[in-house]
Amino acid sequence: MIIGGGVAGLSAAAMLSSHARVTALEAEEQVGYHSSGRSATMLHYALGNPLVRALTLASRPFIEEPPEGFTEVPLGHTRPVLVHAREDELPALDALDSAIAPFASLERVGESQILELCPVMRVGEGGAVAALVDRSAVKLDSDALLQGYARALRHNRGEIVTGARVATLSRDGGTWTAKTEQGERFSAPVVVNAAGSWADSVAGLAGVVPVGLEPRRRTIITFDGPQGLDVGDWPFVKTVGEELYFAPESGRLFASPMDQVPSEPTDAQPDDYEVALAAHRVEQRTTMEVKRIVHKWAGLRTFAPDGKPVAGFAADAEGFFWLAGQGGFGLQTSPAMASIAASLVVGTPWPVADVASEELSPRRFLVQPA
Repeated sequence: MIIGGGVAGLSAAAMLSSHARVTALEAEEQVGYHSSGRSATMLHYALGNPLVRALTLASRPFIEEPPEGFTEVPLGHTRPVLVHAREDELPALDALDSAIAPFASLERVGESQILELCPVMRVGEGGAVAALVDRSAVKLDSDALLQGYARALRHNRGEIVTGARVATLSRDGGTWTAKTEQGERFSAPVVVNAAGSWADSVAGLAGVVPVGLEPRRRTIITFDGPQGLDVGDWPFVKTVGEELYFAPESGRLFASPMDQVPSEPTDAQPDDYEVALAAHRVEQRTTMEVKRIVHKWAGLRTFAPDGKPVAGFAADAEGFFWLAGQGGFGLQTSPAMASIAASLVVGTPWPVADVASEELSPRRFLVQPA
């Protein structure tokens, strides 16, 4: 029984359904509603820490060549990532270059090449003077990925139940039973807590000690690019620090101020300040003027205290499996994380040689005696 129908829950459900009977419970009326469906959906390495990068690298083969029947459309297409820096940010760019080098081949470029890739960049004094380019990055199709996992689950006779918000969760005689707010009951010997921003709350229902997850809101706006310019081939453009990213989307541009505002688990809504901040930072870093915001939205990204994902059985409750804390990188690491979940739950071979199960275990958050 998997609680959560985002990419973490659906990918694990799909993988586990080859070995067991699986039911996925999603609180909303559609899968991927809160986070997975509101992501910038890039597979790149300028995100997270070495563990996240290793999981991303291990997930690439699945993204590039998904199993037969998984999807009828590509799961993504190549789009370069351009990470740029002002003069005072060059040490940070050097550090990022060293951090990414074991996982991807990067190209160091100067002002003229920055403008070739993205002609609206502000370069020179007060603007970008150098950048890293990852030409192997992938713009993911989040819907194709989610639907592929759902298709694989159903192919293996698994079930997805939407509108099934869990109200109680208890264990008796080796079986977990979830009762939804609608009064439906579902039982299984193993429950996978893949509830995203609500994962600590689900643990509370089960009497399991929470790991200290923190949901954080991120805001995105869309706007028209400069008149007369075709933005479709522009890269995913990111500051070397956590300040701004923007990229093409359906003939327009989207941008985020990369806000990380702590939030309660909720249906996140854009805040006027972050919306204005996104537009302001676009105008600071580029020569563009954001004349009109066409659309705005927000989503939650949920982090464990150390910024690493959580995957493993709880120390204080038999059959309770954590799969959470995939803050902002859940889509691009989902194939590897799902394979890891299957390995830990049903004993399939360990799939990622460069990652140890202890790095992911919820037991790392246990309070050590003095």
